[in-house]
Amino acid sequence: MSWVYLILAGLFEIGWAIGLKYTDGFTKLWPSVITAVFMIISVTLLSFSLKTLPVGTAYSIWTGIGAVGTVIFGIYLFDEPATVAKFFCISLILIGIVGLKIIHD
Repeated sequence: MSWVYLILAGLFEIGWAIGLKYTDGFTKLWPSVITAVFMIISVTLLSFSLKTLPVGTAYSIWTGIGAVGTVIFGIYLFDEPATVAKFFCISLILIGIVGLKIIHD
Protein backbone atom coordinates (compact mmCIF):
# COMPACT_ATOMS: atom_id res chain seq x y z
CA MET A 1 0.00 0.00 0.00
CA SER A 2 2.95 2.33 0.58
CA TRP A 3 3.74 2.39 -3.12
CA VAL A 4 0.15 3.37 -3.92
CA TYR A 5 0.39 6.21 -1.39
CA LEU A 6 3.68 7.29 -2.92
CA ILE A 7 2.37 7.33 -6.49
CA LEU A 8 -0.74 9.24 -5.43
CA ALA A 9 1.46 11.68 -3.50
CA GLY A 10 3.49 12.26 -6.66
CA LEU A 11 0.35 12.88 -8.71
CA PHE A 12 -0.88 15.42 -6.18
CA GLU A 13 2.55 17.04 -6.30
CA ILE A 14 2.04 17.54 -10.03
CA GLY A 15 -1.34 19.07 -9.24
CA TRP A 16 -0.02 21.58 -6.75
CA ALA A 17 3.01 22.48 -8.84
CA ILE A 18 0.80 23.24 -11.84
CA GLY A 19 -1.70 24.90 -9.52
CA LEU A 20 0.96 27.40 -8.46
CA LYS A 21 0.91 28.82 -11.97
CA TYR A 22 -2.83 29.47 -11.70
CA THR A 23 -2.62 31.13 -8.26
CA ASP A 24 -0.89 34.18 -9.75
CA GLY A 25 1.34 34.49 -6.69
CA PHE A 26 -1.48 33.38 -4.37
CA THR A 27 -3.59 36.37 -5.41
CA LYS A 28 -6.42 34.26 -6.84
CA LEU A 29 -8.53 32.68 -4.11
CA TRP A 30 -9.83 29.40 -5.52
CA PRO A 31 -6.69 28.34 -7.38
CA SER A 32 -4.77 29.13 -4.18
CA VAL A 33 -7.14 27.09 -2.02
CA ILE A 34 -7.05 24.11 -4.39
CA THR A 35 -3.26 24.31 -4.63
CA ALA A 36 -2.91 24.38 -0.82
CA VAL A 37 -5.24 21.40 -0.47
CA PHE A 38 -3.21 19.46 -3.06
CA MET A 39 -0.02 20.34 -1.14
CA ILE A 40 -1.46 19.00 2.10
CA ILE A 41 -2.75 15.83 0.44
CA SER A 42 0.56 15.24 -1.32
CA VAL A 43 2.70 15.61 1.81
CA THR A 44 0.24 13.55 3.88
CA LEU A 45 0.32 10.70 1.38
CA LEU A 46 4.12 10.92 1.26
CA SER A 47 4.22 10.62 5.05
CA PHE A 48 1.98 7.52 4.89
CA SER A 49 4.38 5.92 2.40
CA LEU A 50 7.30 6.63 4.74
CA LYS A 51 5.88 4.23 7.32
CA THR A 52 7.50 1.38 5.39
CA LEU A 53 9.62 2.90 2.60
CA PRO A 54 13.09 4.39 3.11
CA VAL A 55 12.98 8.19 3.13
CA GLY A 56 15.63 8.56 0.42
CA THR A 57 13.82 6.26 -1.97
CA ALA A 58 10.35 7.67 -1.28
CA TYR A 59 11.38 11.30 -1.44
CA SER A 60 13.36 10.81 -4.64
CA ILE A 61 10.49 9.02 -6.36
CA TRP A 62 7.97 11.60 -5.11
CA THR A 63 9.99 14.50 -6.49
CA GLY A 64 10.74 12.57 -9.68
CA ILE A 65 7.06 11.93 -10.38
CA GLY A 66 6.36 15.58 -9.66
CA ALA A 67 9.18 16.82 -11.87
CA VAL A 68 8.32 14.63 -14.85
CA GLY A 69 4.60 15.33 -14.63
CA THR A 70 5.08 19.05 -14.18
CA VAL A 71 7.34 19.27 -17.22
CA ILE A 72 4.85 17.33 -19.35
CA PHE A 73 1.87 19.38 -18.19
CA GLY A 74 3.90 22.57 -18.62
CA ILE A 75 4.42 21.65 -22.25
CA TYR A 76 0.76 20.73 -22.72
CA LEU A 77 -0.94 23.53 -20.77
CA PHE A 78 1.46 26.45 -21.03
CA ASP A 79 3.11 25.89 -24.41
CA GLU A 80 6.53 25.48 -22.85
CA PRO A 81 9.17 24.31 -25.33
CA ALA A 82 9.22 20.56 -26.02
CA THR A 83 12.85 19.97 -26.89
CA VAL A 84 14.82 16.79 -27.43
CA ALA A 85 17.08 17.79 -24.54
CA LYS A 86 14.08 18.21 -22.24
CA PHE A 87 12.73 14.77 -23.12
CA PHE A 88 16.18 13.25 -22.70
CA CYS A 89 16.36 14.69 -19.18
CA ILE A 90 12.84 13.42 -18.42
CA SER A 91 13.94 9.95 -19.53
CA LEU A 92 16.89 10.10 -17.12
CA ILE A 93 14.54 10.96 -14.25
CA LEU A 94 12.22 8.09 -15.24
CA ILE A 95 15.17 5.68 -15.35
CA GLY A 96 16.11 6.85 -11.85
CA ILE A 97 12.56 6.32 -10.56
CA VAL A 98 12.36 2.82 -12.01
CA GLY A 99 15.87 2.04 -10.77
CA LEU A 100 15.03 3.07 -7.22
CA LYS A 101 11.87 0.95 -7.31
CA ILE A 102 13.77 -2.08 -8.62
CA ILE A 103 16.61 -1.90 -6.08
CA HIS A 104 14.15 -1.41 -3.23
CA ASP A 105 12.30 -4.67 -3.95
